[in-house]
Amino acid sequence: MPEDYGLVGMLTIFIALSQSIVDSGFSSALIQKKDRNETDYSTAFFFNIGIGLFLYFILFFSAPLIADFYDMKELTNLTKVVGINVFIASLTIVQRAKLTIALDFKTQARASFTAVLIGGILGITLAYKGFGVWALVAQTLTRNSINSVLLWILSKWVPNREFSIKSFKCLFSFGSKLLGAGLLNTIFENIYLLVIGKLFSATDLGFYTRAKQFQKLPSQNITQIIQRVTFPVLSSIQDEEEKLRKAYISFIRMSAYIVFPLMIGLAMISKPLILIVLTDKWLPVVPLLQILCIAGMLYPVQAINLNILNVRGRSDLFLRLEIIKKVIIAITILITWRWGVIALVWGQVVIAFISYFLNTYYTEKFIQYTTWTQLKDLFLIAVLSAPMIFTLFIIQQMTSNNLVQLLCSITLGGATYYFTGKVFKTTELKEIRNLIRRKK
Repeated sequence: MPEDYGLVGMLTIFIALSQSIVDSGFSSALIQKKDRNETDYSTAFFFNIGIGLFLYFILFFSAPLIADFYDMKELTNLTKVVGINVFIASLTIVQRAKLTIALDFKTQARASFTAVLIGGILGITLAYKGFGVWALVAQTLTRNSINSVLLWILSKWVPNREFSIKSFKCLFSFGSKLLGAGLLNTIFENIYLLVIGKLFSATDLGFYTRAKQFQKLPSQNITQIIQRVTFPVLSSIQDEEEKLRKAYISFIRMSAYIVFPLMIGLAMISKPLILIVLTDKWLPVVPLLQILCIAGMLYPVQAINLNILNVRGRSDLFLRLEIIKKVIIAITILITWRWGVIALVWGQVVIAFISYFLNTYYTEKFIQYTTWTQLKDLFLIAVLSAPMIFTLFIIQQMTSNNLVQLLCSITLGGATYYFTGKVFKTTELKEIRNLIRRKK
């Protein structure tokens, strides 16, 4: 039910903040550092699990206060159990970093897919048996636990018994700036959950949470994949100016080529999708999802533009930029909340465009890829979606059957976009096809 998702959504900001502190930017510091060694890995590992355990105890004993804040007594026990995820996350930060440095994303994907599959089966089973919100809790705990175990097994790395103060200071000098930026980003990425949970009902928060989950599927999840791939690749060529510039432009264009049609398509098929997958009790999700898709289009481009600061080792500028953007978010929330959840979500669209222009400032400064040039590139890619939009519109006019609309939109819309790219011989389509061939 919507209120079940709302209850979990109320805790998201506290769990996300804790997980951000657990990482402390050490993962990015390990990836960015050129002369990393086993001492660095072990130091990061022991620090992470120590912080993870400490933060879980804070969550455990703060559970009644969190329940009082929302005036929801059931949140006390939920917080104590969901908080275990924080400690579980601390166990595999180094394993992920090592696999990312080696560009071994296949191993990470295998672990993640297996964990998601098993956790999903358990969650659905418990939901059908009437466990309500606890089905969601069991799903996340199972998924994270299995993923952690598999990463330990598949990465084949175990820490030595060494903790170096010198190594810690080196990693923390870079990671601390990212920690500050990460905390700000986590707070403000989840602040809407806090605001909606406090000022509106659990049901309203449930609708927003589900809309955000559907938006994240193509937008933020693909962005995370792209970032995990691009950061180590770009870090490895950080001293080769022209090569770095060309790679950066290619990554930005390719991310837009993938995400733009997905977000546009998701916005257009949101009603039949929600009605079929979640049923009509979730219909209020539709307008929220459509608005969020507009903001989601720019998310991957923003993130890759921002990555240049980490590649250059300028985590200080990264933090400064995040502070500026968070002030803008706070002002936008103060202006929009009084008009309801829809207004809050439209505020996110405004923030997305402002953030994009702020992020491109440093891209222009560091690799001479101007904002104007980038906008022209992105506009040309967006235009490629026009035939697909027309196809989806025709399908909606021809049938009112939700299932037919959904299936035809996915197949014919996807085919239209593919052949449009082929007709115009887009570089991005060629690069994607070459990547697939190399994987085979």
